[in-house]
Amino acid sequence: MSALSRPSTSALFDVVFGVVVMGTVGALIGTILGGSSIPLASGLGLALGAVVGFLGGRRFLVSILVGTVLGGLLAWLVAGFEKVSFGAGAGAAMGGFLGVQISMLLDMRAARKAAALEAGDDSTAAHSAVTKS
Repeated sequence: MSALSRPSTSALFDVVFGVVVMGTVGALIGTILGGSSIPLASGLGLALGAVVGFLGGRRFLVSILVGTVLGGLLAWLVAGFEKVSFGAGAGAAMGGFLGVQISMLLDMRAARKAAALEAGDDSTAAHSAVTKS
């Protein structure tokens, strides 16, 4: 029987970070849905956060955290303190969506740079709009 290796501190941090962020967002969404929905929404957020953290979605979780804070602050400034949970929940959703899109664009940019380095400078010059004479 083989021994299980201990997870790295980085992986453990990602899981805990995911649980905290997504559990908070779940609680905010549960607050919006109604008081009896808080345990269900929080539990679902905790489970999703653990999975996302385990899979290494740190950029995604940071974008949700930033969206939550900015959405809550904007709602506080615009509508008052009683609407902070609404703004934070909506900001988390928008932050998650934008985080996925930005992450995808960054991955595409990195892949394009790696392909350009692999192909060499001569082949990238052939695709350029400027031609040498």
